[in-house]
Amino acid sequence: MRKLFYAAFSYMIIGVLSGLYYRELTKSREFSSSEFSQLPLVHTHVLTLGFVVLTIILVLEHQFKLSQSKLFNWFFWTYNIGLILTAGMLAVRGTMTVVGSEPGPATAGISGLGHIFLTMGMVLLFLNLRTALKPHFQVGSSAPQVESAIL
Repeated sequence: MRKLFYAAFSYMIIGVLSGLYYRELTKSREFSSSEFSQLPLVHTHVLTLGFVVLTIILVLEHQFKLSQSKLFNWFFWTYNIGLILTAGMLAVRGTMTVVGSEPGPATAGISGLGHIFLTMGMVLLFLNLRTALKPHFQVGSSAPQVESAIL
């Protein structure tokens, strides 16, 4: 649970700082807000996929003890690698666009790899959730039903 908390907190700080970086870089380079750059997407991706998603998973961990499964560590590291690759390549491409440079094909490939890792992480999360929630899906079990607990 501790690593989820610190990861979510770190992504919150990185997300806010990436917004500041975008603002200051575009202002210093006199880059018009009407021109397209992937740089502002770093801010939203890191805050949403890092801070918000991991905070929700922190609540799920508290409720369902997801980290007791071997799948949890696989999810955690796969997801974080994917997020770092994706956000990093958004930052590289966006910065290159703002400074007037053309990104190479490797940035698209690494970004695609980041998205693949994010997808694998989400699949691992749902496999982990299914395992944790399985007792709650049993008909006639003494455990409370998940549908009524969530709604």
